[in-house]
Amino acid sequence: MNQINTMNTPSQLKILGDTHRREILRRLMAEPATLSELGLMLKRTPAWVRHHLKVLEAAGLVEPTQLAIKGRTAKKQYRAMTHSLLLQELILPYSQKNVINFFGSLDPAIRLVADGLGTKVTLLTQPMGSLDSLINLRQGLCHIAGTHLRDTNGEYNIPFVRNLFMDRTVSLFTLAHRTQGLLVAAGNPRNIKSVDDLAREDVRLVNREPGSGTRVWLNQELGKRGIPINVINGFESVVYGHSAAANLVAMGNADVSAGIQAAAQDAGIGFIPILEERYDLVIPCENLELAAPLLDYIQSSDFRSALGSLAGYNSSHSGEQVIFE
Repeated sequence: MNQINTMNTPSQLKILGDTHRREILRRLMAEPATLSELGLMLKRTPAWVRHHLKVLEAAGLVEPTQLAIKGRTAKKQYRAMTHSLLLQELILPYSQKNVINFFGSLDPAIRLVADGLGTKVTLLTQPMGSLDSLINLRQGLCHIAGTHLRDTNGEYNIPFVRNLFMDRTVSLFTLAHRTQGLLVAAGNPRNIKSVDDLAREDVRLVNREPGSGTRVWLNQELGKRGIPINVINGFESVVYGHSAAANLVAMGNADVSAGIQAAAQDAGIGFIPILEERYDLVIPCENLELAAPLLDYIQSSDFRSALGSLAGYNSSHSGEQVIFE
């Protein structure tokens, strides 16, 4: 699977939510250009171009390079710094295969999809919390977002999609149902049984990142029980991703974290199941044709068979469209 490592900060992605900056970066990926040349290309004033260049430069996406000699005048050129696959495919495609940019919680099932599509489609993945993934999808920075956000009424994903895409048509397709719960050390030496035990003084939590579906769920569970976050040892310590959380518990750096059963299986630690959640793929209507091979694959017997090797997964609804108004 192709991981995207060069674009690793949400601030960079948010900066590229501006269509003008994406166009400047696209031009500079094609070839270096001076401020004046960019102004002519974009039909904008040098001051306007300079403003956006400074933002891109501060984010580490462009840099000044050699001087261009124009007649008797030497002018500074700018070029794109990043060689991120995401940016290349999003702004200046070069691959002969179709490319799908996926943002979302890096679920083990997504790895199976990437492997299954290998000969047909390149699936580029950017690990990111569910809420940030939807925001970036809204900004046009990916083709598909993966999400498992549960609202206070127990409904998955639809309320959040309605709120963010009220003026756009998107479709939801279920990737899988999976078991969510608590990751604990092998043998469960702290005898942790439920979310209530997170308030104990002798229990150390490692939390998930803000905006992740797992953290949203955990916050709701704490609220239902009236447990204030300031009594939880380690609530402010954050780790990104289920696997990273499971590994910290396995190494003894924490007693518990919230996560999925498959992560506990991979790390060789204990797991306390609490609920089954629905992980959905959110796809804008204009990307459905591009996503067709992916949707076909997650409905296949090959995918369902592969998913059966992962602990806590249910593929009975994989590939089904979630109907909502």
